[in-house]
Amino acid sequence: MDLLHFKALSDATRLRLVHILLHYELSVNELVRILGMGQSRVSRHLKILAEAGLLASRRDGLWVFYTAPPGGEKLAFLRAVLPFVPPDAIMRADLVLAAQILEERARTTRQFFNAIAEDWDELNREVLGALDLAEVAGAALPAGCGTAVDLGCGTGAVLSRLLPGAGTLIGVDGSARMLELCRRRFQPEDLASGRVSLRIGELSHLPLRDQEADFACINLVLHHLPVPAEGLAEARRIMSPGGTLFLADFLAHSDETMRSRYGDHWLGFDEATLRASLERAGFRPGPPRREPVGRGLTLLLMTATAC
Repeated sequence: MDLLHFKALSDATRLRLVHILLHYELSVNELVRILGMGQSRVSRHLKILAEAGLLASRRDGLWVFYTAPPGGEKLAFLRAVLPFVPPDAIMRADLVLAAQILEERARTTRQFFNAIAEDWDELNREVLGALDLAEVAGAALPAGCGTAVDLGCGTGAVLSRLLPGAGTLIGVDGSARMLELCRRRFQPEDLASGRVSLRIGELSHLPLRDQEADFACINLVLHHLPVPAEGLAEARRIMSPGGTLFLADFLAHSDETMRSRYGDHWLGFDEATLRASLERAGFRPGPPRREPVGRGLTLLLMTATAC
């Protein structure tokens, strides 16, 4: 490391930024809110840190998100230096507010899905066009599967398609209204016996035991999560070694209307980035399949094995 890196950290505001972004990935507007400073001032400090290689940035449509470097010498440098800057009350308060902002993201998503639950199936058809995603996900279910889980099951279109091939079925969603509609797809005896279990919960804190699932699917859900990596890590936690994960999500795009109409947080994902995220979470992804769908979007379909 040279003098440039130490100069980049020689400012109290930039130390605050690095301290926050070692813990979270946040947008410029969110950082402005946390620091209580003007956007131009915050952007100038972010630029200095990014030019020194001490921050990584990612554009998602009109938004730019910052975080610490994903690895390598620059991250090692920050982790070596920051212990010599014990967090004061201001820096601790920064992390509290950052966590509150992420919770607000999740709460906004829950409210959105409760509000549009009745129209969700029609909205999905508008995006997917002729693609029968439930059929594709069902085809990924291994023969003789014990416990299958649909993470972010919504109104249960995919979950009900999994029922014939699984011993036990678990659906998880953060929207109580979605789960209420999902429940109508199943026979009362399947619900009463526990063969079908519907559970409310966040994908970042799944209401499942370690290694409870033999198969899990995440369909058009990852782009709604405030921190997608947390959802993938939780998916790995609840899966037995050798279990199968099926993931369907959009390839990176620039259709900003997806945020307002469908509650999307991320405008899809780069294929290489998604593969890397799966590997970091403890999966071995197979080759992806691309399917053109509605609104000019492309769906990435991936199957991965829990290592």
